[in-house]
Amino acid sequence: MTRGAETKSQGARRFVARVSLVLVFFGLVASLLVARAVHLQVLDTEFLTRQADTRHLRTERISAHRGTITDRNGEPLAISTPVDSIWANPKELAPAVDEIPRLAALLDLDADQLIRRISRSIDKEFLFLRRHLSPDKAEQVLALNLPGVNVQREYRRYYPAGEVTGHLVGFADVDDEGREGLELAFNHWLAGEPGLKRVLKDRLGRPIENVESIRPPHQGKDLQASIDLRIQYLAYRTLKAAIRQHDAISGSIVVLDVRTGEVLALAVQPTFNPNDGAQRLPERYRNRAITDIFEPGSSIKPLVVAAALDSGEFRPTSIVDTAPGSITVGPKKIEDRRNLGRISLTTMLARSSNVGATKLAMALPAEQLWTTMTRFGFGALTGSSFPGESAGLLTHFDNWKEINQATLGYGYGVSVTTLQLAQAYAAIGNGGRMNPISLVAMERPNEGHQVVRPDTADAVTHMLEEVVRPGGTGTKAAVTGYRIAGKTGTAWKSGVGGYSKDKYFSIFAGLAPASDPRLAAVVVIDEPHGELYYGSDVAAPVFADVMAESLRLLAVPPDALPARDAGSAMQAMSARAAGR
Repeated sequence: MTRGAETKSQGARRFVARVSLVLVFFGLVASLLVARAVHLQVLDTEFLTRQADTRHLRTERISAHRGTITDRNGEPLAISTPVDSIWANPKELAPAVDEIPRLAALLDLDADQLIRRISRSIDKEFLFLRRHLSPDKAEQVLALNLPGVNVQREYRRYYPAGEVTGHLVGFADVDDEGREGLELAFNHWLAGEPGLKRVLKDRLGRPIENVESIRPPHQGKDLQASIDLRIQYLAYRTLKAAIRQHDAISGSIVVLDVRTGEVLALAVQPTFNPNDGAQRLPERYRNRAITDIFEPGSSIKPLVVAAALDSGEFRPTSIVDTAPGSITVGPKKIEDRRNLGRISLTTMLARSSNVGATKLAMALPAEQLWTTMTRFGFGALTGSSFPGESAGLLTHFDNWKEINQATLGYGYGVSVTTLQLAQAYAAIGNGGRMNPISLVAMERPNEGHQVVRPDTADAVTHMLEEVVRPGGTGTKAAVTGYRIAGKTGTAWKSGVGGYSKDKYFSIFAGLAPASDPRLAAVVVIDEPHGELYYGSDVAAPVFADVMAESLRLLAVPPDALPARDAGSAMQAMSARAAGR
């Protein structure tokens, strides 16, 4: 064999050896792979199962249904409707950047902004793209079959009465958490507890099936509010008309059930629609009837009289000398519009004498006057539990000067809310017993406390009837067929440098029917403009209109029918009976 042939033979053997070595290596690798596959698929299946679960099993939140709010008669005030929210896994969606403009169009979003949001959240696994879509719109989004895009069922709050009950009911935010009004005050009661479930998803992140329930959702509880939607609408409509008529900047009205302390109506102007997120501004949704304070002016005089009668030193017929129509206390001269001379306490209320009220307040021990006012709820919360409620302002008598006690007699130097003043008048109408305010319908009233003696409360109620009768200041609060007890008030607004001479609060507070009070109401109009600004002209007619319809709706029998009408009614009943 030649040297060249031998070299070729050796090269061929080396090639065969290398090929054999490679084949053996691949054979070993293949054997290992087969062995591993057999081990994983036959002997140790849990590993693949765990890996599959990691990639395709997800834990999802199950939204809980928020409780419904109704009025005392079952009319819905706040309900939850099912909606869908679109969310995505940015890591999975980002590669499909060419499809994002189509997604943005369905979601009514700017495509460039959506792309930037996804890019900024690329290290996250969850990103809400759009909350609270209709189920139909959500179906259109899912039909795009984009990777990582999913839908989550949620609930959106809807308020059927809109702005009529906006300030009282408040609203819940996009996460179904109460933010104002009853929604916030009773959020712990209304809010449910979300559940959790484990779901199996495909490679695009779409759910295939529910695997198991981890924790079932607990639905929120329903809440029956104390308000009567019929009376609420009357209060809202009448107050709104008055604000427009007198070009006032704001106003509020509260109607209470005298016997229970329940709020039957609470309206505020200007109002807002809780269904419109753009209107949810603090200056609009602030509940002025509960959070804003004002000096009550002459509307406090009946409570000063109650303190005097309860002392045992005065009677409704007791005389106070208001001549010469003015009195000077310290540096301040207090005046009536004209000299009323010697008048009874009843006349003092009917004619709203500031001089008489001043002398009466100064005739009482400071501690007794202060104690009576605190018992009427001034300087304290009403018990309503409404968020942001103000306690008002009543300075302790130890800090009073003579002028403080004098001006308290006609409603200055003390600040109250509309709700506080209504609660005080309800106590007068309830035989001197004051119940805590309730915004929730009650089967039986909470136990209150006695403010003044029952005979004192009854006497003040009868004295207040003279205010509404001819010759009194509140004749425009009269309601045909009913005896009305009430008091007007016109208070200057305080500001920088003292009291304004052209800005007023116009007030009327009253009870109906006076023979057996069922309703108490307070109307406050802030800064009426024009020739009319007295409480007797601005607030009293609002009271009359609301009270007339409310008494009819509640089927409260008239207590001031003329004798001939009563006789005619009896004759008609007899005639009907004879005809049967």
